Amino acid sequence: MSSTQFDGDIDSFVSYLKSNRGLSANTLKAYRADLTACLHLFELRGVTDLNEITLDDLRSWMAVESRDHARSSMARKTVAVRGLFAWTYEHGLTTTDPAATLMTPSIPSTLPAVLTESQAEQLLDVAEQAVATNQYKGDGGAAAASGSGSGKAADKSADTVNRSEAPARADKRDNARVTAESQRNAAILELLYATGIRVAELVSMDIADIDFSNRTIKVTGKGNKQRVVPFGLPAQRALETWLEQGRPVLARTATDAVKSRAANALFLGARGGRIDQRIARDIVHRAAREAGVPDISPHALRHSAATHMLDGGADLREVQEMLGHSSLKTTQRYTHVSIEQLKNRYGQAFPRA
Repeated sequence: MSSTQFDGDIDSFVSYLKSNRGLSANTLKAYRADLTACLHLFELRGVTDLNEITLDDLRSWMAVESRDHARSSMARKTVAVRGLFAWTYEHGLTTTDPAATLMTPSIPSTLPAVLTESQAEQLLDVAEQAVATNQYKGDGGAAAASGSGSGKAADKSADTVNRSEAPARADKRDNARVTAESQRNAAILELLYATGIRVAELVSMDIADIDFSNRTIKVTGKGNKQRVVPFGLPAQRALETWLEQGRPVLARTATDAVKSRAANALFLGARGGRIDQRIARDIVHRAAREAGVPDISPHALRHSAATHMLDGGADLREVQEMLGHSSLKTTQRYTHVSIEQLKNRYGQAFPRA
């Protein structure tokens, strides 16, 4: 990232956002990069004081940036720049706020992709079947490894037994790991769909965030805001299976350092550390392929959960609370999806459609 003579102002503004707005680390990082790139451009144009920057200059910057960036990215960049100049003006660092009337690019409203209820059920059924299949394979491996106590096997020399034990133990470990990962994947899919949580919220969850007594989870969302979200019986069963059977298997693969860092993590990766977002996304994409449903992301499962709740008669504000939306307007997108589905069903089922 390029440095500028305005880095001190940017650092102070980002520190202000961190302390007063509770923005996520990723958002702060993006804002810092946006502001650095913007002010670096003005620096190249000979600007040495923020007071020299005018509204026309900012519009010129937007025109340059919009050639290479999508409207959604430009909207974020504009918010960052507008926020910086509002802050410098409020704190007496600039005599005017040139960005006060800078317009945020409009973003086309698109309906989020969702699975139908039958497709969601198919996705979760296939994940559950994978657990059962791998458990069967694991049991077979375990039986093969331990079934040498009678008959001809008992007559083998000690040397032959010793040579065969190592591969058997390796097979048993591999089967146990595959089973554990299947149990983890099923629990992840069930929890994402049951609660509509974001993938970042999923991977940051700790075991203590689950309350099995009333089937709820404590979720830490954007801006470190916490909410409590309920989940159903299928998700409970999948989570209990993962915690009782699968998680201990993957935890044993971790080094001591990794194990200490991930001691409280709900979901683990193959090496025993806290699972990351990339792996969680890959689990969802791979499960969709195996289930033969449209390719989806964890966020699409979130969209699906919200839409299916509204279809089932849930109140819009209840869904807002579950998803952790700060604005009801964000949640209202899902009503459009429900209306589109209603129109499709109406056209198929109503005789005078």
